[in-house]
Amino acid sequence: MSVHDLSAAARPNAPTTTYRYDEFDADFVRERVAEFREQVRRRLEGSLTEDEFRPFRLMNGLYLQLHAYMLRVAIPYGTLTARQMRCLADIADRWDRGYGHFTTRQNLQYNWPKLIDTPDILDALADVEMHAIQTSGNCIRNVTADHFAGVAADEIEDPRATAEFLRQWSSLHPEFSFLPRKFKIAVTGATHDRAAILAHDIGLRILKNDAGDIGYQVMVGGGLGRSPFIGKIIRDFLPRADLLAYLEAIMRVYNRYGRRDNKYKARIKILVHEKGIEAIRDAVEKEFASMDRSVFSHDPEEFTRIAAYFAPPPYESLPAVSATLRAARNDNPALDNFVAVNVSPHREPGYAIVTVSLKPIGGIPGDATSAQMRTLADASERFGFGELRVSHEQNIILPHVKQDDLPALWRILDAAGLATANAGLISDIISCPGLDYCSLATARSIPIAQEISKRFSDMSRQRRIGKLGVKISGCINACGHHHIGAIGILGLEKKGQESYQITLGGDPTFSAAIGEIVGPGVGAEQVPDVIEHLVDFYLAEREEKETFIDTWRRVGHARFKDALRREGEDGAYI
Repeated sequence: MSVHDLSAAARPNAPTTTYRYDEFDADFVRERVAEFREQVRRRLEGSLTEDEFRPFRLMNGLYLQLHAYMLRVAIPYGTLTARQMRCLADIADRWDRGYGHFTTRQNLQYNWPKLIDTPDILDALADVEMHAIQTSGNCIRNVTADHFAGVAADEIEDPRATAEFLRQWSSLHPEFSFLPRKFKIAVTGATHDRAAILAHDIGLRILKNDAGDIGYQVMVGGGLGRSPFIGKIIRDFLPRADLLAYLEAIMRVYNRYGRRDNKYKARIKILVHEKGIEAIRDAVEKEFASMDRSVFSHDPEEFTRIAAYFAPPPYESLPAVSATLRAARNDNPALDNFVAVNVSPHREPGYAIVTVSLKPIGGIPGDATSAQMRTLADASERFGFGELRVSHEQNIILPHVKQDDLPALWRILDAAGLATANAGLISDIISCPGLDYCSLATARSIPIAQEISKRFSDMSRQRRIGKLGVKISGCINACGHHHIGAIGILGLEKKGQESYQITLGGDPTFSAAIGEIVGPGVGAEQVPDVIEHLVDFYLAEREEKETFIDTWRRVGHARFKDALRREGEDGAYI
């Protein structure tokens, strides 16, 4: 197997549900930290200018934002151990301001590290088999996956083995370390897309063909930003044995033909859009056919070896329905509400998947204090085999909780301010850091998210509204995924003022769609009113069991737009 990896020969019998480093990994990461420590020393003494230092810091996940440096830590496919979460908390206390920000790429960011401390932070991460490599730069970034991987009731296969397989192949790949632009891959193995694969440069959907063989539907050319596109199918079914070779062919075509003269047109989505999916497919298939497959062939046991690291934990044999939980829910309306909203079906009888919302009413989406991180680490060990997940929706998942343990878990989360029952509801808002932190932003995101969540703070009202994805970006780079929000909000600068453009009808699932603009931008103070009016119109128009996106599709964009126009006759809206 030709793999440019950080984990070529990991310990075969590690008792864990996550991938583990071997000696090569540990030595490599330590060497990278030592190299960066020397580069930081040279920068601080002035022998490296900021321009000279920039490529070195980006290779180690260090950005220069609006007010300070920002360090982005890699969390491959969003999977964390309790030990790793505690380390993240310790770093937040020792070298930052006591919190971390979980991102839409299932990573974590520290917003206030001092440059002199960053090598020590990376050393601390290396102690728990973590790093910040390939979290920035024009390379293949952190491979993301369904945050319910391995436990979802609708899953065909755990996608984390594929994600790890691709991480090993792509890490430090000499041909793809300096691509025309950054490159993002997402994988799902379920019948419902919780990984937004059609909004990625490459999206992989694990499925079975008519013969029962496992393979992949391959999508290419998705992406958001200033030119949003939904990915297109380039292969309906790709056998697993061909995965690395076929993705290598895609990357070669992109590396060869992707534009380098204009960074705004350098993503593969632009190449697919300009050349057409048929031309790209022909080029990829030609490249694929010409490749020496022996270079990319791998012993099937290699994938099996990797997959073994994601074997199910030692579940107990339990009744499918917990009488203990039923009784507790009857006695405690708050617990009942939490279970109804934040708990999802598990593939194993008697267990549940718990989404811990990092979106308290009026809070900053995705932020967790060091104390909350430690609470989550402790809870994962007590109730879930020491495993946690980060979702691209900026929440934390406890994937292996007994139904019997849900009342005790809820009490712990509630005491830590982590029991907000809003997963998937209107206050579960995805938001980028915006102008409060980011040097690229043109408007604030966080205060808008906070005001919307306050406007809809009544949890019973949120439940009546139902599933509704609100996503906010503070600039056209779309880190808040606003294009694929049922309600999307884009903050822009207009004549020296912040102006917010509203879109409707975005969809991050297998029926993916880019939202449509509803009208001219509105001021920051108007955004909650506009959102509320849209929601009220939806509630008045919806039919039984319809979600917001269902009603929007049935009624039509024009009706929603007209509703805002009528309301705007007094100048309140558009």
